[in-house]
Amino acid sequence: MSAQPAELPPRYLRTPEAARFLGLSGRTLEKHRTYGTGPRYSKLGGRVVYRVEDLQAWVERGTKASTSDPGVGTVLPARRHASDVLLRVNQPRR
Repeated sequence: MSAQPAELPPRYLRTPEAARFLGLSGRTLEKHRTYGTGPRYSKLGGRVVYRVEDLQAWVERGTKASTSDPGVGTVLPARRHASDVLLRVNQPRR
């Protein structure tokens, strides 16, 4: 018998569970998904699911030690951003 425990499969959370995990509302998480500012997600049969590791990585990206700390990355608010508007304006229409 192996002394090492078997690895557990990745844990997936649906939007309401993921929102509670992050301390956000489900609607805020949906907006982040729409604007591309939120954590990575997958679609399984039309259902949106989040891996716990992706949620934690998204939170870590915004971690700062002080107000003057630039941090590792930026977690943007759940709204359309100027760069997003410019990308849409410059895309050819179908």
